[in-house]
Amino acid sequence: MKTAAVIPCRFQSSRFEGKPLATIGGKPMMWHVYQQVCKACSIEVAYIATESEEIGKVCDELGMRWIMTSDQHLTGTDRVAECARKLDADVIVNVQGDEPFILPESIDAVTNALIESRIEGLAATNGYGKIDSEEDESDQGVVKVIFSQSYLALAYSRLPIPLAFRQPSKRYRQLGLYAFHRKELDFFATTKQGPLEASESVEMYRFVEHDRPVLMVGVEESGVAVDTPADLFEARKIYEKMHS
Repeated sequence: MKTAAVIPCRFQSSRFEGKPLATIGGKPMMWHVYQQVCKACSIEVAYIATESEEIGKVCDELGMRWIMTSDQHLTGTDRVAECARKLDADVIVNVQGDEPFILPESIDAVTNALIESRIEGLAATNGYGKIDSEEDESDQGVVKVIFSQSYLALAYSRLPIPLAFRQPSKRYRQLGLYAFHRKELDFFATTKQGPLEASESVEMYRFVEHDRPVLMVGVEESGVAVDTPADLFEARKIYEKMHS
């Protein structure tokens, strides 16, 4: 199977405008993500997906492949789906553009799980990690996931799930790392949001609500995801420590 990674990089972010171009160690954040993706053995080619000519210009300057996309997409997966129609690939991997230290091994784990799975009708694989702090448990920016004994996603929520009603339970976070069969992205792009996706604002519900299996894959987390300028400050400190 041919594989391609798409890194959505939107300039017009409500919380952090121009975030993909914010520098870490003198290079744009999206450059760091791109380099990590290119280290993954399972990825044959990588692209930045953006609605911004400015981001595209920087990609050209730094020798990164990129694809211009619509500025009307509701989700990053919609942007990836548009790119998929232009790519010669059977498996499309969505890697968030705000994960400058994402581990190539984690990308490989999610990609290979999709390629090797024998689950009938499998739509996607999705990385997950452990939640080990009360702060993350209560943070609505951290999407929680519960899954079956065969690791198929059952539900996602921005509230703590499962509820520790009778006894404490382990909780897991959904990570923004996905692999899709190409045809499933066509389904995603042509299917309206269901009530759960609209309520929770979790894209994988587009599949789960329509009985299309999503396989959760445990991966090693990569450090900080940059959502705010404060996160960028932390990412810069991590980078300096790694290169001191």
